[in-house]
Amino acid sequence: MPKIYSYGYQYIDESDISSVIEVLRSDYLTCGPKIGEFENLICSFTGAKYCVAVSNGTAGLHLAAMAAGLGAGDEAITSPITFLSSANCICFTGAKPVFADIESDTANIDPTEIESRITGKTKAIIPVHFAGQSCDMKRIWSIAQKRGITVIEDAAHAMGSDYEDTKVGSCKYSDMTVFSFHPVKNITTGEGGAITTNNSALYEKLLSLRSHGMHKDGNMRATWEYEMRELGYNYRMTDLQAALGISQLSKLGRFKKRRREIVEFYNENLQIDHLVEREFSNACFHLYPILTENRREFYFRAREKGLHLQVHYIPVHTQPYYSRFSYKLGDYPKSEAYYSKCISLPLYPSLDDGDLSEIVKRIKEIL
Repeated sequence: MPKIYSYGYQYIDESDISSVIEVLRSDYLTCGPKIGEFENLICSFTGAKYCVAVSNGTAGLHLAAMAAGLGAGDEAITSPITFLSSANCICFTGAKPVFADIESDTANIDPTEIESRITGKTKAIIPVHFAGQSCDMKRIWSIAQKRGITVIEDAAHAMGSDYEDTKVGSCKYSDMTVFSFHPVKNITTGEGGAITTNNSALYEKLLSLRSHGMHKDGNMRATWEYEMRELGYNYRMTDLQAALGISQLSKLGRFKKRRREIVEFYNENLQIDHLVEREFSNACFHLYPILTENRREFYFRAREKGLHLQVHYIPVHTQPYYSRFSYKLGDYPKSEAYYSKCISLPLYPSLDDGDLSEIVKRIKEIL
């Protein structure tokens, strides 16, 4: 039986395990000091002023959409090539998701397409840093600033990535950035996420919405006193997750180096179409999608050879739920063309050079 390789896999070592055990033996499993420690480290890493850790990336997107004031009658623009959460978070608020097509060579949202989709109802833009590569944030930020539109970066794939001279998450060209720490992402907390911002008002809003809409002011002296001033959620991260995140964050530089080495190996050893990296990008690659004809046949032949690959993603506008917004096949031709050919190869830090040679050997046998 050949060794099985998945498209992604978590990296957990003894230091990660020890960090979680330490919390299990402490006084706080949740709502304790590890949350703030993790948030402060994310701020130090990204350069953002504020960070709010949350239970998962979807929760982060939901809170960011709420903090941006999205509601019934509003519109927000995002990419069709993304996981469902990027658009669902708009729907959660009662607003309408509007899609803008992608750049064929990066699968990132096209700023020109964004501009063409803006109406008087547009309240937010949610660019998705697909596969770990940042979108062209200067252009997107400029488009938004001229019209007073909020920008929320969906950086679920992009923890550790750079855009020009800034870290993704610095919010230099956005109002908020949302990360995911799902097991296959660049660092993991099991499930978990975080929102960064440089805006103190947004930060306070996010803190309240994360925990039931509760507020505690200076005149509230007793420990039991609080006021619920808005409808919030229980989207808190636990100390167990935060401790794992702290340990993982210390390894992110090593993870990024290895992920980029793997991408370079594939680029050099596979003669097959793949996405390109822009000159402004230094990505911590989350995915390595290739583009192949007869994708379905390729998928099943790869599976027979122990390569458990994945497709990222079915265009969101083609999902049955989104037909209620009158979206249909044919609306976003570049996204649909990309989807018809894309499939993601194994990409995770624990792959050694022998693994990579074996993976490439098996793929060449399929091609």
